[in-house]
Amino acid sequence: VKVKIPFGNKYLDAIFSLPEKKSTYGVILTHGAGGDMNFPHLVSLAAYLASHGVLCLRFTCKGLNIAYRTKAFKTVVEYLKLSDDYKLSGVFLAGRSMGSRAAASVIRQLSQEGDDDDFIQGLVCLSYPLHRPKLQSKLRDEDLLFIRCPVLFVSGSADEMCEKQLLEGVASKMKAPKKIHWIDKANHGMAVKGRTTDDVMEEINAHVFSWLRENTEQEQK
Repeated sequence: VKVKIPFGNKYLDAIFSLPEKKSTYGVILTHGAGGDMNFPHLVSLAAYLASHGVLCLRFTCKGLNIAYRTKAFKTVVEYLKLSDDYKLSGVFLAGRSMGSRAAASVIRQLSQEGDDDDFIQGLVCLSYPLHRPKLQSKLRDEDLLFIRCPVLFVSGSADEMCEKQLLEGVASKMKAPKKIHWIDKANHGMAVKGRTTDDVMEEINAHVFSWLRENTEQEQK
């Protein structure tokens, strides 16, 4: 279902991938610095989640300014929270690369504003860009260290923007329950020599879904 979400004086293009049965939880998903919501990895994940009973709302926000992207993500969270069509008890924020930075930033902002009403259940970071290529001294970890809700990182072990040891170091300092799933030999774009994109996406999708299920089950206990 295509929707247009009001954002300032314009609209964000978004698409709902809906499961057959009504879903109590949803995932909001966005793209990296390049591309849009129709980036193949996002389309693949959204379709997988919907076919396994999880509503997924993915949206496009062009713009390379992280504050702008964060503001857009926040608007989409509010939109879904207030939606009469899809009454969800909680959502997971998810993004690829810069989109995952924006998602982390939204969670930090909402918690600092005292907006801890449990609507946001967790964070999924696909190819989190922990540092610029070859610039490992400047880590983009400040938002991650503030987060308290469960976090899943799915990163390539050969990601030039997320060195394995560095992400593991940041994770060890995080107060949130966290899990890292390494895609062996994958780069930042999740490409692995000798493996098809579909094969890699199958691994990512299944892993994200099982983590979501684990975390919603705990919530319901």
